Amino acid sequence: MAGSTLTDGTVRVGGADLASIDTATSATSTSVSPFERFSDADVADLIREYPLAWLCPRNAASAAPSLLPLLAETDDEGHLVALIGHMARRNPLVAGFSGDQAALILFTGPQAYVSHAQVSDPSWAPTWNYAQLRIEATILFQPEGGDEALRLLVEAMERDQPTGWSAAQLGERYRPMERSIIAFRAEVTSVNGRFKLGQDETPARLKEIVARHPDAALVRWMRRFNPRRC
Repeated sequence: MAGSTLTDGTVRVGGADLASIDTATSATSTSVSPFERFSDADVADLIREYPLAWLCPRNAASAAPSLLPLLAETDDEGHLVALIGHMARRNPLVAGFSGDQAALILFTGPQAYVSHAQVSDPSWAPTWNYAQLRIEATILFQPEGGDEALRLLVEAMERDQPTGWSAAQLGERYRPMERSIIAFRAEVTSVNGRFKLGQDETPARLKEIVARHPDAALVRWMRRFNPRRC
């Protein structure tokens, strides 16, 4: 399914059927851990900032997992409906998913060790903060979709670069390269996430951590998940 790439690198499509997508957690749910409360925007932004994901066949015997860059495809309301990617045709996953299309896709977002050096309370224990997504999907290969998949990925990855580079600059080298890959669309059936970003810290400890932690990306996400607390 063709889509338009937004300035943030997300692919937006209209009219997607969400009936089969299991949105197990949400920002408003009160029955889940605070680490498991997140929004559609949190999902899309994590994928945009950290697009390299493990693509794993649910049938572990069919092929080994591969790390692949993926783009989020969302509907008009911002719900994640699919992930767009490509892989080498020689990748064993091509044969694996041709038999069993069920996939598990794992994204790791901001993550870092939080040292006792960042807090003043001697009784506070060090921890590890992180964000992750666990997405179940059905892999649909698109043998004629290489051009579109490559275009979308280049546009998303080069969006903040001033080079203006495009695949057309490869000239006659491009077509053999495109023919060596196969595009796919991973239709999302469920999204689960865990955003352990300091929601359990006291305001005083949280303020110390965000003021002293050296990882700017982690700090930014901690602030995002703790509005008005730090």
